[in-house]
Amino acid sequence: MSAKRESRREAKRAANRETNHYMSIDGLTVHDPVDSGRPTSDIALLLADAADGVEIGTAPYAAVLRGGRRRRARRWAAVTTALALVASAGTLAVTGLPAGGGSGETSVGTNPAPPPTPPGPDVRTPSRTLLASGTDDGEKWRVLVDLWEAPRTKDQAAAELAAMRSYGQRPADLDDPEDLIGTSTYFVLREYGEQDTARVVSEGAFTDGATASGEDVEAVALPLAPGGKGAKRLVVGRVALDARKVTCTWKDGTTTEVPSFFEAAGGATPTKSVDMGSENPLIRVVDGSPEAWFACVAPEGTAFKSVAVTK
Repeated sequence: MSAKRESRREAKRAANRETNHYMSIDGLTVHDPVDSGRPTSDIALLLADAADGVEIGTAPYAAVLRGGRRRRARRWAAVTTALALVASAGTLAVTGLPAGGGSGETSVGTNPAPPPTPPGPDVRTPSRTLLASGTDDGEKWRVLVDLWEAPRTKDQAAAELAAMRSYGQRPADLDDPEDLIGTSTYFVLREYGEQDTARVVSEGAFTDGATASGEDVEAVALPLAPGGKGAKRLVVGRVALDARKVTCTWKDGTTTEVPSFFEAAGGATPTKSVDMGSENPLIRVVDGSPEAWFACVAPEGTAFKSVAVTK
């Protein structure tokens, strides 16, 4: 049955119901306005004429489907663009919450790197410094200083004491490994002759605040050759870091001066080159020590008398 015939029949039905004040078109009830001056039958005829001019065919399914796909594509494109913008800005604006107590300004969310952890003390190996060397009666000799860093914990103290023993070193007055905590320990070593190994000839420790200053000097005198016999010709000592000259006085009245590098170079206006070799007596810096170190040797036939900071 064609659409036009259906429209004509509907118009006839409407004319038969012209005494009613409403009409129904495909289930939709249309009420007749109260103030309308046109009879219901006239409205029905006009609608029938309008329906005659409309062609009703198969629903454009493909076009409707394409339109729906276009709308969905537009929505996906908008979402994808928004996500891309968020991703690209992620490193700049991690948070958009107001900062500064609600001032309205946005802060950039960052994760600052934690401060580096200071390295722990090396409690298994001492720092070793060659303090002085030379030749005596055809035999080579050397004086070295081993300095152990101060452990911070019981475990570190125990590990350091075990390491000291492996080096043949141990503080003479140590009763408990915990006594090493907070204390850096040093050992003065002497080698004499080609076959001799480094042997401890002196030891001590540094604690916080106990450092030399001004003309302070701490020194030990001992035989140069091993065995504990003979004249005390070797002097090893510590002075303040700013000491510029140490003078060793021998029993025969002679002296040996040991300058700092600064003094040996000529002071504030350096004019001399300095031999930094261990055979040249100098006040030296020992790695890890809060004080400077020196060593001097008396000529054969005499021995130690005194030592002082003279500049």
